[in-house]
Amino acid sequence: MNWEQLLSLKRQGDKGKRLRIEQDDTRLGFEVDYDRIIFSSAFRSLQDKTQVIPLSKTDFVHTRLTHSLEVSVVGRSLGRLVGKKIIEKYPHLKEVHGYQMNDFGAIVAAASLAHDIGNPPFGHSGEKAIGEYFSIGKGLKYKDKLSAKEWQDLIDFEGNANGFSVLNSSRPGVDGGIRLSYATLGAFMKYPKESLPKKPTKNIADKKYGFFQTDKTFFQEVASDMGMIPNKKGDDIGFERHPLAYLVEAADDICYTIIDFEDGINLGLVSEDFALEYLIKLVKDSIDTSKYKTLETKEDRISYLRALAIGSLISDAVKVFVENEEAIMRGEFPFALTDKSKYKAQMDDIIKISVKNIYQSREVVEKEIVGYQIIQTLLDKFITAFNNKFDGEMSNYDGLILKMLPEKHQLSKENLYERLLHICHFVSMLTDGNALLFYRTIKAY
Repeated sequence: MNWEQLLSLKRQGDKGKRLRIEQDDTRLGFEVDYDRIIFSSAFRSLQDKTQVIPLSKTDFVHTRLTHSLEVSVVGRSLGRLVGKKIIEKYPHLKEVHGYQMNDFGAIVAAASLAHDIGNPPFGHSGEKAIGEYFSIGKGLKYKDKLSAKEWQDLIDFEGNANGFSVLNSSRPGVDGGIRLSYATLGAFMKYPKESLPKKPTKNIADKKYGFFQTDKTFFQEVASDMGMIPNKKGDDIGFERHPLAYLVEAADDICYTIIDFEDGINLGLVSEDFALEYLIKLVKDSIDTSKYKTLETKEDRISYLRALAIGSLISDAVKVFVENEEAIMRGEFPFALTDKSKYKAQMDDIIKISVKNIYQSREVVEKEIVGYQIIQTLLDKFITAFNNKFDGEMSNYDGLILKMLPEKHQLSKENLYERLLHICHFVSMLTDGNALLFYRTIKAY
């Protein structure tokens, strides 16, 4: 891979290249990506989607929106720091093509901003609820009517693949969705493969999948145009990662490790003593003990340690990337950057205590149970009505159900897989609160 191709400003529908040297620096294409994401309805919906605590009424707990904004800030720092090193190593990128250090930051910031845009309501349990509707629920009856890869898309419903669809899917009058630059899409693609074969290798890029069968053609176009390295044989589609995808992943890893932990502390699910024990290992080289002693509240003390911890992890991730940049460019770095961090043991310890005290807390478990019931009920009602309409067997009740679909989802789909995926997409785009309102309407309470 080479950086000139990877930093592509091309967008869906373009017939030729967009040259960086011809860009207006007051309205750079990569920064336009950020603006398009932040003004999209899909991004706004993240304000009422679960990060850790579903349907939380506590004002300081993070939602998907605040999490995504924070990941974007961390991603921008990672991108700029790496960009500075890359420009120094390959000066022709600036001298000949006009690329700047901040371009890397803008790309990673935009991709990081969008990294959770396809996640369903109720956190990761929302993905599982959709998948299990098909694998062990009422949707199992559709298995024999779909191809193996179509079926796998549904039973392993994946927020990353859904996000790629959100960013790029066309509808009448709106071609190419948000139409982001290929560079930003490349950085967004943490798992550049289709749903089968499932986890064919231990390569981090094969851990999940990154696109539905409906988006395969465009996904291949984006990856091929940027010179990403194919790594699958026969009819299977997959690529080695775009290098900047490692930075998006690192930004997410840093934020959910540290900030979810902070939420747990502020909620009283993790004691401050535990926080000190775990966080001090990350900040021992940077902490100003005299300043720390002046902080009188738990919230201020934890906030100070959190900021220092994120700074330590950013510096370390940049170091790992720069040291392994040539292997990454050859497609020979099958790890997350945090896997090779000098702080990996400390991060693993924090995640372990977060799983025990936060993710598996009674409040979270109870609300995830509610989320399962809501999502599977909505899927069943809307899929049944949508299919009955297509088959000419629509009841009056089915018609009433379909009238609840927003106007942009009132589309006809000739293919069963596309109909099923269309309803999954609709449900996945609901906020936690909206999903609950739909459920209460259907259940009449």
